[in-house]
Amino acid sequence: MEPHPGLGPGEEVNAGAATAPRVAASVIVVRGGDSGLEVLLVRRNPAARFMGGVWVFPGGAVDPEDRLESGPEGLDHALRVAALREVAEEAGIQLGGELLLPFSRWITPRHLMTRFDTWFFVTPAPYSAEPQVDGEECVAAQWATPANALAAHRSGQLPLVFPTIKHLEQLQAYSSADQLIEHAYEQEIVPIEPRIVMVRDQPRVLLPGDAGYEAAGQQRTG
Repeated sequence: MEPHPGLGPGEEVNAGAATAPRVAASVIVVRGGDSGLEVLLVRRNPAARFMGGVWVFPGGAVDPEDRLESGPEGLDHALRVAALREVAEEAGIQLGGELLLPFSRWITPRHLMTRFDTWFFVTPAPYSAEPQVDGEECVAAQWATPANALAAHRSGQLPLVFPTIKHLEQLQAYSSADQLIEHAYEQEIVPIEPRIVMVRDQPRVLLPGDAGYEAAGQQRTG
């Protein structure tokens, strides 16, 4: 498999010791029921230094006060608190924590300065919910099918970053929101940590299974 190109706006390659990733939560809000699948995307403020102007799933970092206790249960609680807060703040949608279903976990490559250990959740949108962005951190929102979002990205109309692209590609396999939700109940969460290699002086992103992924890990173990 060919290396995947590109870093997002504000992402910087780290030549020193690896930065500890900050725990975060991101939410794939879906609608369409049994008749289709649309996902909610929000556009980050173009003025933001990190990931400015790109379209993402609502989400953000876990705050220290989100975690009431240690261990897996404490982490799960903190992630859900952060997820609900970020969707409310960024998209103006109030969700129920019991409907947040773990879907994936992505860890920013060790080669980058700013790193997150992000848990992605899937949840159905409340009936007739329409996003209302805060106008500060996020400046626009839209519902889109995964296929249409990817097509808009390829045409240059919808800036996306690597994890969002890979999730949208995966979501294309589901014919309806109900099918995705059903699958999420049985989803096994395996952490995915992409790796960065330099090809002709340009950074490229590798995923587990890509040619060169294991070698890249041996080159950078800090």
